[in-house]
Amino acid sequence: MLRVIRRTTLQVMRSCGVFTLVANSKWRSARLLILCYHGVSRLDEHLWRPTLYMEPSVLRGRLEMLKSGAYNVLRLGEGLERLQRGTLPPRSVAITFDDGGYDFYEQAYPQLKRYAFPATVYQTTYYSDHQMPVFNLICSYMLWQRRGTVLQKGTEVGLSEPMDLRTEESRFQIVRTLILNAEADDLTGAQKDERARHLAELLDLDYDGLLARRTLFLMNRSEIAELAAAGFDVQLHTHRHRTPIDQQLFRKEIEDNRRSLSDAGQRALHFCYPSGVYWREFLPWLRTEKVLSATTCDAGLASVESNPLLLPRLVDTSARTPIEFEGWLTGVGALLAFRKTAPRIVPAAAGHASQVAD
Repeated sequence: MLRVIRRTTLQVMRSCGVFTLVANSKWRSARLLILCYHGVSRLDEHLWRPTLYMEPSVLRGRLEMLKSGAYNVLRLGEGLERLQRGTLPPRSVAITFDDGGYDFYEQAYPQLKRYAFPATVYQTTYYSDHQMPVFNLICSYMLWQRRGTVLQKGTEVGLSEPMDLRTEESRFQIVRTLILNAEADDLTGAQKDERARHLAELLDLDYDGLLARRTLFLMNRSEIAELAAAGFDVQLHTHRHRTPIDQQLFRKEIEDNRRSLSDAGQRALHFCYPSGVYWREFLPWLRTEKVLSATTCDAGLASVESNPLLLPRLVDTSARTPIEFEGWLTGVGALLAFRKTAPRIVPAAAGHASQVAD
C-alpha cells in the first residue's frame, strides 16, 4: 500500500513539474547520484535472483532515460573530484556495477558502449583468475532449476537431510550448509567446483553445459583489459568477495585484489564494500591502503559533506518502476526517502556474521 501511495505521489509531482524543478535546482547540481547494478540476465537469472539480476531490456530503458533526460554520466573518479571542487555539471550521475560477472561483458558492456556512457566495474578477482562458476551462486542456481521437488539423496555433497527444494527458504538453507561444509573441509576453489559438479549430478543437470556457457562466471583478465582499453574503469571489490574483521586479512583482500587488477593493467584506487557490509574498523584500514573512495549500498545522493569512504548509492533493480527510477535521477526520490540520517556504522563488537569466500 505504501509503495502504491509513493508511486501515485511521484506521478502527481512529475505532472506538476516538481521533477524538472528539483532536477534543475542548485541542490541537485551539488550532488552526484551513484547508481549500483549487479548482474544483467543472460537467460533466466532474473527469475532466479530478481534483486540481483536485471533483464537487458530493463537496463536499456534505464540508459535511455539517462540519455533523454540529459543527465551527465561521468566516470566515478571524475565525478567525485568535481563533487569536492564544486564543479559538477547539472544532473550528474555515475554508473557502477558490482562483482564483474561475465554477464556484464556480454550484456551491459555493449549497451553502455552504444550510449557512450562510462561505467565503473567493482571487480572481485579470485574467480577472474580461476575461471569456474562462483560456488555459492552456481549451487543456488542449480537448486532453483529443480525447485518444487524433494530429493532423498544428498550425502555425496555432505548433506545429511533430504534436499527439499520446494521453497526459497529451504533452498537457501541447503546452500548455506554447502558453503559452511566447504569452509569446514577447507576446500580449494577447484575442490568446491568438483563438489558443485557432484551436486549437478544429483540434480540431473548438465554441468559441462553450464561451464560451456560460462554461467555465473566472472570476467577474465583479457576481458577486463578490453574494458580498460575501451575507457571503462575497473576498481576494487576485494579478491575473495569478503571483508574479514581482522586488519591483516582485510588488507590482504585489498592487496590481492589490487595486484590482480594491476596484472590486468588497472590502477585501482576506489573500493566497494562486498554485499554492502561495512564496519568502523574498515575506514582506517582503507586509508592505509590509500583507497580514495568507498561506496556502500545505502540509498542517497553523494554531496560534499559525504564521507568519501561511506558514499551512498542507489541500488537499482527490476522491481523499481520507471517513475521511481526517474524520481531518484531528479533527486526527488532522495528527498522523499524515509531514512535521512547518516549511515549507521556498527562496531565489530556488536557482532559480525561470518563471510565465506566465494
